[in-house]
Amino acid sequence: MGAIGLSGIRKVFPDGTVAVNDVDLEIDDGEFVVFVGPSGCGKTTLLRLISGLETITAGQLRFDGQVINEVSPRERNMAMVFQNYALYPHMTVRQNIAFALRVRKFRQSEIDERVNEAARILDLAELLERKPKQLSGGQRQRVAMGRAIVRHPGAFLLDEPLSNLDAKLRVQLRTELRRLHERLGVTTIHVTHDQVEAMTLGDRVAIFSEGSLLQYDTPQVLYRQPANIFVAGFIGSPAMNFLEAALVGGGDGPAVSMGDTRLALGPQATGVAARLGDTLLLGIRPEHLGWRRSGDGAQGALQARVELIEYIEPEAYVSASLIDPSVVVRTADELVGGSQEDTTALAHDDARYLTLRVSADEVPERGEVVDLVVEPDRVRLFDPATGNILGR
Repeated sequence: MGAIGLSGIRKVFPDGTVAVNDVDLEIDDGEFVVFVGPSGCGKTTLLRLISGLETITAGQLRFDGQVINEVSPRERNMAMVFQNYALYPHMTVRQNIAFALRVRKFRQSEIDERVNEAARILDLAELLERKPKQLSGGQRQRVAMGRAIVRHPGAFLLDEPLSNLDAKLRVQLRTELRRLHERLGVTTIHVTHDQVEAMTLGDRVAIFSEGSLLQYDTPQVLYRQPANIFVAGFIGSPAMNFLEAALVGGGDGPAVSMGDTRLALGPQATGVAARLGDTLLLGIRPEHLGWRRSGDGAQGALQARVELIEYIEPEAYVSASLIDPSVVVRTADELVGGSQEDTTALAHDDARYLTLRVSADEVPERGEVVDLVVEPDRVRLFDPATGNILGR
């Protein structure tokens, strides 16, 4: 069994820096969980706390139902794979994989059996007599995984294992990592700053910022129902668009007003009626923002000029600047923090642009004025004071 539980886990360094702030998290036996967030958000520190490489300031850490705060790293039955591979250059692949077993005084017959099994699983059988310098980056990472596999641990802890690889190899190793997990069924925690890695690998994904856990759920829920502005802006590429919108009433129920444009709300209007008259933040993902030739009379449309088109076949990303100066567009970076200088630059340069994700076969002309059409049932409303989603 490899269930991992965290209750109120906190890490404060001697200089007073709070690296991990009261994290509560439950990881089921055999689950693949990804920790993701920007650099310095505390995800790697939390992984090191779980492994025992860092001491916990406060809170309780459980593994297989037992509290392990004071258990040494060696006795925790967890195997860690590091970003830099950490292979011994003077040893062969076979010797590197077998090293932890030799230290633990395993019989040679069992060592050989486990090494051969790991080599077969990771497609390393023909490389066992090579030295690390004779291997590619992907092969070295597989050797590092092999060294973890032979221990038969209760959990794998992976600290950005793919970040040193080129883009093509990352995709390949990502697929192999998922297949490996399905084959072994071992509880796995994977740390990354890459949201694509997180969304494709994880059964569940934990999003961190400034040491705090902001949301922990399946990739689908994180994308469709982000808990707050940070999650909404961090997950998804291109990022979610944000506009200031006044919540107004009407015969057809609550609606939002953006300049001269009025948009009746869909199911997400539930529970927001008490905010009538307030200015909220409307979030809409690029693929839920369509376009029509200007003057087609589309309901809930915002007039904009096409400024930039990026072709990423079979899609295209279209940046459009709004015509109505009273409509205020915000950015996730501006909303969740940053220096005053950064905020001012964003407000002047990028904040009036909206991004659309459309088919590369259906792209407007650059410079053309179009109507941007918002899908009402796809918008998300956020409280600008707290950053939290409304009507969830």
